[in-house]
Amino acid sequence: MEAARLAAEDAHRQHMEALRQLEENRTVVPASGAEPRPAVREWSLEDFLKHHPAKFDGKTSPDATDQWLKDLERIYDAKMCPTENRLAFFVYMLTGEVEHWWINTKSITEERDEPVTWEAFRERFLSEYFPNNIRYAKEVEFLQLTQGGKTVTEYAERFKHLSRFYTLPLDEEWRCRKFENGLCSDICLMVAPLSIKDFAALVENGRVMEKMKREVEGQRPQQPQLPQRIGGPSRSKPRHEEQRRSYDKAHHQSQGSRSFSP
Repeated sequence: MEAARLAAEDAHRQHMEALRQLEENRTVVPASGAEPRPAVREWSLEDFLKHHPAKFDGKTSPDATDQWLKDLERIYDAKMCPTENRLAFFVYMLTGEVEHWWINTKSITEERDEPVTWEAFRERFLSEYFPNNIRYAKEVEFLQLTQGGKTVTEYAERFKHLSRFYTLPLDEEWRCRKFENGLCSDICLMVAPLSIKDFAALVENGRVMEKMKREVEGQRPQQPQLPQRIGGPSRSKPRHEEQRRSYDKAHHQSQGSRSFSP
């Protein structure tokens, strides 16, 4: 028992020592004795290009432009690219007319003595290639989106795409209720009682219900179709209708003969 306790304490001590060593390696202590600061590794253009970012020539849809920007920012965030490097790397990816646009924009910005920062560039870039009126239209489309003639999978993909343009914070439960209310009525009736609060689970249940619905509809017996008449409607009439018409004719003739009798 004592040996096991000593071994556990030794393992814990080694673990704490490894953590301390890791923390020391991540910090730089200035010679002046000031507070240690995190060591920032230089993030070169070669490091950035290893992720194979795409060039941007501006000849894309607003949706593709927004996605391109998000792809670059995902690389920046994942690799902790310093803010001061982001603008330089971003500009390096511009080509064609977009490159000329940025040269003119930068010149105007410097003439106004405004700072040429990553945040300022990002704002001007979106204003030029993904203006607010398009972004607002996407938000309205999201608020009005329903399944309609789409499958549940198609509806979910469109829902996720448009939801990123919604300007208010998206609570997971509200997101689920919004998606649920937009489902076709018969699928919504099957899913709503489950009160699912996880979006991925809700979409999967919607797919299952949709599949069940198709299977049930495929098993329904088809109504027999009446043979189509060729050459227009038949002139034959039921026998009782012919008898009634003969009686009416005889009755009118009888009434006419009485009215003209002397």
